[in-house]
Parts: sequence; structure tokens; C-alpha cells
Amino acid sequence: MIKIKKYHLMKKSSDDEISRIVNFLCTHLDEFGDSQKDIRKAIEYVFSGESGKGGFVLVAFKQNNIISCVVMNKTGMMGYIPEYILVYIATHRDYRGKGIGKLMLKESINEADGNIALHVEPNNPALHLYKKVGFINKYLEMRLQKESDGIY
Repeated sequence: MIKIKKYHLMKKSSDDEISRIVNFLCTHLDEFGDSQKDIRKAIEYVFSGESGKGGFVLVAFKQNNIISCVVMNKTGMMGYIPEYILVYIATHRDYRGKGIGKLMLKESINEADGNIALHVEPNNPALHLYKKVGFINKYLEMRLQKESDGIY
């Protein structure tokens, strides 16, 4: 049986639990992941009490083992940018293709009290799932990556 826990500002997870979530995401995001430091920052953003920040983390457990996880951050930009950004979603390799990712995505959509954006690479196999549940490709994202010394 799968149990889903929701963490947010009023129901924070422990430091040990955050570390478990970070390690899980770092392992199961595969080539679409980020560093542990960046994943931790996104989770800590959920627990921030600053205006415009927040969100939630959903974690699916099977016998106390994490099998799927979602990190959803508030954007603080209601009206002109979606209120939430789905930062991370991952399912344990052994549980992929069993509907758990879809369950977690739908649960996240239900938990969010506003519109949701996400970034997905064109070769990510989850792209099909996002389209299937109703996400649309409205914009082409472009980024200017500045070097650390401020010179382009």
C-alpha cells in the first residue's frame, strides 16, 4: 500500500527526512536532475515563511521507503506567471510505468491552489505524461546564463 505525505510550512519535515528526499531525488531524477545543493534549496524554499515563497513537497512511501516525490514551489507572481512551478518529480526506477508518477502528478495538481508551470527537456520521457494530464507548451523558454564574474 502506498502512503502519500504532504510537507509544507505548517508541517515541516525533519532534517533527516529532507536529506532522504534530497538523496532520493538526486538518485532518481537521472540525467534530468540537479545537484544536492540545488535540490535542497528548492525544498527549503517550500518551508520559507517569506512573503511569496512556500509550496509543498509530496512524498509517496511504500513500507517506509520513498518511491516517488514531488517538489512544488510557489512563484509569488499570481496573475502574470503561474502561481506554482513544479520543480522536481521523480519515481523510483523499480516503480516506473506503474502509474505512480501519474498519481503523484494528479495529487500535486489537486493540492496546488493555482496554475502550475514546469520545465521539461524535449527528450524527457515524462513529457508524454505531462501532456496527457493537461499541460500545454505555451512558450519556448530561453535563458541567458551569466558567468560568475558578471561578464557575458
